[in-house]
Amino acid sequence: MLIDSYFNCIIEFLTQCSMKRQNVRTLSLVVCTFTYLLIGAAVFDSLESEFEAKRYDFLQTLKKNFIKKYNVSGEDFRMMEIVIIENKPHKAGPQWKFAGAFYFATVVLAMIGYGHSTPVTIGGKAFCMAYAMVGIPLGLVMFQSIGERLNKFASVIIRRAKRYLQCSHTEATEMNLMLATGMLSSIIITTGAAVFSRYEGWSYFDSFYYCFVTLTTIGFGDYVALQNDQALTNKPGYVALSLVFILFGLAVVAASINLLVLRFMTMQAEDAKRDEQDAQNLAAANQTVTFDTEHSTSYNMQGKLLNNSNYTNEFDETASICSCTCGTRCMNHEPFADPDFRPTDIIASNLSLKRASV
Repeated sequence: MLIDSYFNCIIEFLTQCSMKRQNVRTLSLVVCTFTYLLIGAAVFDSLESEFEAKRYDFLQTLKKNFIKKYNVSGEDFRMMEIVIIENKPHKAGPQWKFAGAFYFATVVLAMIGYGHSTPVTIGGKAFCMAYAMVGIPLGLVMFQSIGERLNKFASVIIRRAKRYLQCSHTEATEMNLMLATGMLSSIIITTGAAVFSRYEGWSYFDSFYYCFVTLTTIGFGDYVALQNDQALTNKPGYVALSLVFILFGLAVVAASINLLVLRFMTMQAEDAKRDEQDAQNLAAANQTVTFDTEHSTSYNMQGKLLNNSNYTNEFDETASICSCTCGTRCMNHEPFADPDFRPTDIIASNLSLKRASV
């Protein structure tokens, strides 16, 4: 009973220690994330705040000059602002015809959310929420499935390339897959940036920025394709190319990011499993516990008698009662030298024979 209680206490203690290590790991991730956020806020503040102030002053000066030049009241100027802002999405053509609606549905399903076009009616807003609740999980599963197939295809290519190069290890490792998907993502982004730079008139850097923001589903909306020269109705090929870029690019980038995230999740799961296994191994180890009794009996952690324990039955009639350390026969050994001798007088007595400690 005492041994069982001791065993259970060890299991509980090691389990608690493992949970504490997991808590420390989680707390470390939270601290690192918030530290990263603070660093990002500080960098963006130093890079953007001064330019923002200058831009605001410039716009206010331009507004005052416009009001003064054309003798426009403040209320009329605000009305002009509303008209200009509301009219901006219509430069691409009808936003809610089939082509524009399909583009909007793609943006919703991919969780990009440019904000260039939004539903206005109550029915449109309600349907948008219901559509997103079903479409977003469906899109995630689709992108994940495509990413897995891409990873499988990449692993086959990597194995064949390693065999062709006669490498000693021909298996495709996680690092190989991450490098392959990362290279494919880079190719898609750089190629898409060249295409959008040509069709939209943006600089290559701005186009690269748009592709990165789109495929990472950030979707600021400061740069949105298909919003100029009635592109939704007049350029169907360009519309199809943009949709293919978004869907295929999201699948590739999702595969790359998922490999990276799964790598860290696997490491965490392996650590937790290793901690649990160490706890079980330590608790179930064949550790000897010796009780200080007159028999000096040894038990393992489960309370079982060890096979090599120096244990002799208290009533073993064949045990020697001699406790000397002599190397030759003494007077105590002489009676036992005769094989026909039996200590019947001792056996018949009520004395119990015990093994002497040497």
